[in-house]
Amino acid sequence: MIVGVPKEVKDNEYRVALTPEGARELTAAGHRVLLQKDAGTGSSLYEDRYVRAGAEVVDTADEIWRSSDLIIKVKEPVAQEYPLLQEGQVLFTYLHLAASKELTEVLLQRKISAVAYETVQLQDGRLPLLAPMSEIAGRMAPHVGARLQEKEHGGRGILLGGVSGVRPAKVLVLGAGMAGNNAAWIAAGMEAEVVVIDKSLDKLRYIDQIHKGRIMTLMSDRLTLEQRVREADVLIGTVLIPGAKAPKLVTEDMVRSMRPGSVIIDISIDQGGAVETSRMTTHSDPTYIEHGVVHYAVGNMPGAVPNTSTYALTNVTWPYVLSIADRGLEDALRGDPALARGLNTYAGALTNQAVAEAHDFDHEPVSTAVPGAGD
Repeated sequence: MIVGVPKEVKDNEYRVALTPEGARELTAAGHRVLLQKDAGTGSSLYEDRYVRAGAEVVDTADEIWRSSDLIIKVKEPVAQEYPLLQEGQVLFTYLHLAASKELTEVLLQRKISAVAYETVQLQDGRLPLLAPMSEIAGRMAPHVGARLQEKEHGGRGILLGGVSGVRPAKVLVLGAGMAGNNAAWIAAGMEAEVVVIDKSLDKLRYIDQIHKGRIMTLMSDRLTLEQRVREADVLIGTVLIPGAKAPKLVTEDMVRSMRPGSVIIDISIDQGGAVETSRMTTHSDPTYIEHGVVHYAVGNMPGAVPNTSTYALTNVTWPYVLSIADRGLEDALRGDPALARGLNTYAGALTNQAVAEAHDFDHEPVSTAVPGAGD
């Protein structure tokens, strides 16, 4: 199979979908790897390493898309890439289709077989291809919050950890999953006063056991949210429903109740955001102020640390890439229920129920679209 790795074109996206190590695994298995020139440069991964691993470097994105059976990316295709999609092509990347009706329609019209990293799901509910980026975004969030709390960035001028005799910042984390757990951990390490809210008592109990009371955990309900949002200096939204739009836990009225100069970091923005006033921003223009509150809602936070992010991502994606390349998509889906759950579109059919519900589209189960695949 010919595996194509185009250069990412989203604003300030420096990650690349394959490391030289991953390329070597593919070429050793007899597959061709086409890498667009400079695709890995932003991650400090240069062409000579890929060439030594057996990859072929080509000049243009058009050549990559035109020649490849399987396209692997980091971020979803953007408008300038839509014309490059080839009917029947397999696309393996982060898609977040519940947040983009336009991209969903394009993939259906082009009859793309699209597998989304974020909906590949193990039997126990874990999301193995989303986890490393959630981990990184979670660990980045307190650092971002600390910077934005500085007065020159619009914040209240509060040092996250405080100093002797002066209280630290109050950090509220919504969601106790991978991103939320890591955000709380790093914020606590910076000596902030941290509260985590979730509706899962098991997740909250795990945080209590690990951090031994250093992080306060609270069950999620409207009154608790209203009170804690109002008090927060930094709010970090991390809630996730696999494949579906994120629930709007923080209303505009709650945002209005926050003190001027407070900070909201909405990690959930890829799936539409957990805050009513959130809208997607970019690394080149990351913040805006609404109701006096600084909002940060960059859709590709881990892209700011591309070398770490690229290795963390490709460590978990390349075995799936190799499976698709070795077996073909259909047999790979039949052999791996987790991968089958990642299929979002196939031959013009929408196979992810949560995405179908988000856009009021018809849904065709994976097991119908690809007989023998799925649960």
